[in-house]
Amino acid sequence: MGSWTRRDALVAGIGGALAWGGARGQSTFPTRPITLVVPFAAGGSTDVVARLVAQKMSEGLGQQVIVENVAGAGGNVGAARVAKADPDGYTILMATVATHALNPLMLKRKLYDAVADFTPISLLAIVPNVLVVNPELPAKTVAELVALLKADPGKYNYASSGNGTPLHLSGELFKALSGTQMQHIAYRGAGPALNDVMANHVPIMFDNLPSSSELMRSGKLRGLAVTTRERAPTFPELPTIADTLPGYETYTWNALFGPKGLPAPVLERLNAEAVKAVKDPTVEARLRDFSATVVGSTSGALADHVKAELAKWAPVVKDAGVSID
Repeated sequence: MGSWTRRDALVAGIGGALAWGGARGQSTFPTRPITLVVPFAAGGSTDVVARLVAQKMSEGLGQQVIVENVAGAGGNVGAARVAKADPDGYTILMATVATHALNPLMLKRKLYDAVADFTPISLLAIVPNVLVVNPELPAKTVAELVALLKADPGKYNYASSGNGTPLHLSGELFKALSGTQMQHIAYRGAGPALNDVMANHVPIMFDNLPSSSELMRSGKLRGLAVTTRERAPTFPELPTIADTLPGYETYTWNALFGPKGLPAPVLERLNAEAVKAVKDPTVEARLRDFSATVVGSTSGALADHVKAELAKWAPVVKDAGVSID
C-alpha cells in the first residue's frame, strides 16, 4: 500500500464535504416556501382541501406551503404549469379526477401527459357525488327513477356543473349502466344548476355531496343515492347507486403531484408530511364534515389509482362522445 499523502487527504476531505453537503441538502428539504397550485378558483372543494392540507404540512415541513389558485381550461392551466416546473419539490399540484383522468381523455389539444409528466405523491381524500332530484319528481329510489326514465325515454333532463365535468360523466355512466335516456343540460357551475333543479326546470342532477347536503336536509332536494361503493358516513340512510346498478362508482378525489423526476428524498418527505396532514385529527374531522374519506396513500398507490381511473373513464367518455377543444 502507498503512503497517505497530503494530496490524498485533501481529495478525501473535499469528497467527504461534498457527500456531507449533498446529504445535508436532501435532509433539510425544504429550505424555502413551497407553492401548492390549485388549478381551480378559490372557494371550491379542491381549494378547501388544499388550504387545510397546506396549513398542516407547513407545520411539519417548517416552511410555508402557499396555496396559489391558477384557474383555467377546467384545471388544465394549473396542472400544465406544475408539469413544466423544476422537479425540486417547491412547486406541487392539488389534482383531481378532472385534471388526471377526465380532461386527458376529452381534450383535443393535450397540455400534458397525466402519467408521464408527473411524480405521484399521495392520494389524499375521496369525496362522494350524489344523485338528487326535485321533490316533485315521482321517484324516491334509484329503481323507481330507472323505471320512470324507461317509461318515457328522452322525456327527462339532468343537470351538471358543466360539460365534461365529473358530474356530467356520472350521469353518462348512469345512463350506460341503466339502459336509460336523459338529455344532459350543462350549467356554468353547480350553483346555477342546483337552482334550476330546486325550481324543477331540470328535475335530476348529479352533484358533489357537500354542496347538496344542506339542500337535502332542508327538503329542497331529495337525495336518492350516493355514487361511491360505500355509503357516506354523513348520510348513512342514503343507499349507493351500485345497490341497484352493480359496478356503478364515481367520486371526486384530491391528490398531490409534483413534476416528473422528483428526487426520492424529496418525494419521501412530501409524502410523509401529506399523509400526516390528512390524518391529523383536526384535519380529518374537517374533511369528514363535508363527507370526504381520508386516504393518505403511498406514491405507488396513487400511480395505480390514476391508471385505473383512466381505464374506467375512457369507454364512458368515448360512448358519450364528449370532447373539449
